[in-house]
Amino acid sequence: MRRRLPYVSLLIDDYDLAIDYFTSVLGFVVLEDERLSEHKRWVVVAPSAEGGAFLLAKASTPEQRAMIGKQGGGRVWLFLHTDDFDRDYAHLRAHGVRLEEDPRTESYGKVVVFADRWGNRWDLIERRV
Repeated sequence: MRRRLPYVSLLIDDYDLAIDYFTSVLGFVVLEDERLSEHKRWVVVAPSAEGGAFLLAKASTPEQRAMIGKQGGGRVWLFLHTDDFDRDYAHLRAHGVRLEEDPRTESYGKVVVFADRWGNRWDLIERRV
């Protein structure tokens, strides 16, 4: 049996702002962007064309809007692996991303915690080889 988890839904407030953030600040690519109705789009972004991706879901109810940036319950819940920590760390800094700590080295590699424009907490990690 082949199984995979291609998308994780991420609540956002505006499709175009989210696309701009993910592409220009985090360096993601847009894999899909299709208008489904007047207010709904199917937008998929990913760090590359391979692997996991986000389905950007525009919050449409007060309950959903209240959860934007809180899907991880305040914990780091998103993990972005890189092959060049220093390059990507400098890029985040240059784009004004909120870094929650100084970079540190752990047994698994180099890591820093950052928050995206909505407050979701991420680890940027360069795995130890």
